Amino acid sequence: MAKVGPARIEALYRYPVKGLMPERLESVSLAPAETLPFDRAYAIENGPGPFDPENPRHLSKIHFVMLMKNEELATLHAEFDDNTSTLVLAKAGVEIARGDLSTDEGRAAIEDAIAKVVTSGIRGRPRIVSSPGHSFSDVAAKCVHIVNSQSIEALSAMIGAKLDPRRFRPNFVITGLEPWSELGMMGTRLRSSSGTVLEIFKRTERCAATNVNPETAARDLKIPSFLSKTVGHTDFGVYARVIDGGNVAIGDTLEIID
Repeated sequence: MAKVGPARIEALYRYPVKGLMPERLESVSLAPAETLPFDRAYAIENGPGPFDPENPRHLSKIHFVMLMKNEELATLHAEFDDNTSTLVLAKAGVEIARGDLSTDEGRAAIEDAIAKVVTSGIRGRPRIVSSPGHSFSDVAAKCVHIVNSQSIEALSAMIGAKLDPRRFRPNFVITGLEPWSELGMMGTRLRSSSGTVLEIFKRTERCAATNVNPETAARDLKIPSFLSKTVGHTDFGVYARVIDGGNVAIGDTLEIID
């Protein structure tokens, strides 16, 4: 598989609450057949919905508050503490809510704040939902989402605007692959310098969430339709399973092993 230089991890992100902006990580420990720890461990139900915490199953994102329909989410900065299950929400640099998501009171504090900020596309009171071990990813398989920095640069040049990687909701931003080459890497395995192995298995079909600017929350581009018109599909980024676990960090190199 052709490369433009040594492939490496440029950025790491996780999304403890589906739909909210990501947390940037310096390093993370991965386990086989799992997501990043606490990645999409919580979601915000958009009014009464079908999620059953006693019998969790993969549901379409249309049941949840999400960037595709609720761009105001991009105005919120979120920080999650793994040890205390505490989520802190800030807007314009000012804390607006803090709550322990393991308690009714804590969830209510976060729900109240979201209800005040998100006014478009709301079907009822937002409700924080979760179930131990469940991930609210857009795909049913537990995996990580990879975006190629060179593909972002290429698409930026094509569309005439510098694109923030966070538009594409990545877990890993990697650099050193040729633009678009990741889309042809189904079944390919990547081994990090720390020994972690990922296997790419699915291309990512993009939705209108990518149209939202993560800095301004403005819906300022039409990326899926642009992709469809210019390259004939809406795929951008890939999903990968963790085959061999371990710790990965920004700057780790990645070797294509098959």
